[in-house]
Amino acid sequence: MEINETINELLQASTDGTITTAQVTKAGLHRSVLQKLVDCGELYRYGRGLYVKSSAWEDDFYLLQRKYKRGIYSHDTALYLLGYSDRTPAKYTMTFPKGYNTPSLKQENITVKRVVPKNYEFGIIEIQSPSGNPIRVYDLERTLCDILRGSGSDIQIVGEAMKRYAASKSKDIHKLMQYAEQLRVKPKVLHYMEVLL
Repeated sequence: MEINETINELLQASTDGTITTAQVTKAGLHRSVLQKLVDCGELYRYGRGLYVKSSAWEDDFYLLQRKYKRGIYSHDTALYLLGYSDRTPAKYTMTFPKGYNTPSLKQENITVKRVVPKNYEFGIIEIQSPSGNPIRVYDLERTLCDILRGSGSDIQIVGEAMKRYAASKSKDIHKLMQYAEQLRVKPKVLHYMEVLL
C-alpha cells in the first residue's frame, strides 16, 4: 500500500503529467513499479527514463525536449512557435551542439541540425509551448539568421517572416546584425533589410 501511496503522491505532484525513473528511485522505490504502471495502462513510456500519465494531454514539443535536453527548437519550428509562420511543421527541427549523439534521435520525426559549440548557446529563450509548458527555442533574430544560413527552407516562409520582422515594433536590428556577423550571413540579412526597411 505504501508503494501505491508514494507513486500517487509523485503523480499528483507532477504538473506536466510526467514521472521519471530518477524521481521514483529518489523516493526509495524500485523502478520496476513504473513497468507495472505501464502494464496496467496508467502510464506509457515516452523515452528512456521518462513516463507519461495515460490521462495527460500529450505535448510533443515539451516531451521531445524533456527527452533530448540539449535540443533547442530552431528554423521553421522556431518560426512557428514564435508566431512568425502559420505553417505547422510536419517535422520538428531541433539544433544540437556538434558531437552530441544519441542513437534514438534517428528514430524520431525530427530534423536534426548541428552547430559548433560557440554557436549553440546564444539566442536561446524560454517560451510556452502551445499547450502551456516551458520549452527552449532560439529567439527570432537567431532563427532568421539560421534560416538564411541553411538550405532547404521554403523561400516563401523566409520572405514572409522577414517582412513581418521588418514591420515589427519589437525588432532589434543591432542584435540581428550581431548574430548575422557571428553566423556569417550578414550579406543575406543586409539584402533583405535593404529591401524591406
